Amino acid sequence: MLDHIFLSVSDVERSIAFYTAALAPLGITHVYDYDGNDGPPGHPDLKGFGANGRIFFWLRQGAADSRAVHVGFVADSQRDVDAAYAAAMAAGARDNGAPGFRDYYDPRYYAANVFDPDGYSLEFVYKNWQH
Repeated sequence: MLDHIFLSVSDVERSIAFYTAALAPLGITHVYDYDGNDGPPGHPDLKGFGANGRIFFWLRQGAADSRAVHVGFVADSQRDVDAAYAAAMAAGARDNGAPGFRDYYDPRYYAANVFDPDGYSLEFVYKNWQH
């Protein structure tokens, strides 16, 4: 199980706005800004997103490499997948797979895929057997 991930983005303010909109349907919000000066030498400033008392998704200013990561976000229902996809698209995402079943993984695997403003691959996914 992962505790957190840092994602380097080319424009942190643009990415905060994008992720605030795209993740809201999943109950994930921008909850904390960490000043890198409070950490060890060279620690980056971070913009933290989380839910249920946990901060697990962090943005940092830096060189974006869209091939470096694919991030899958858990949704609690097919409706939440649809809502996150719509919110992401409205916030400027590019389509990478409309909401629907991904039978090539499992016939119960429901997901939607987008590219964020830096081209990172994001997935909003509902797996009913995990709920």
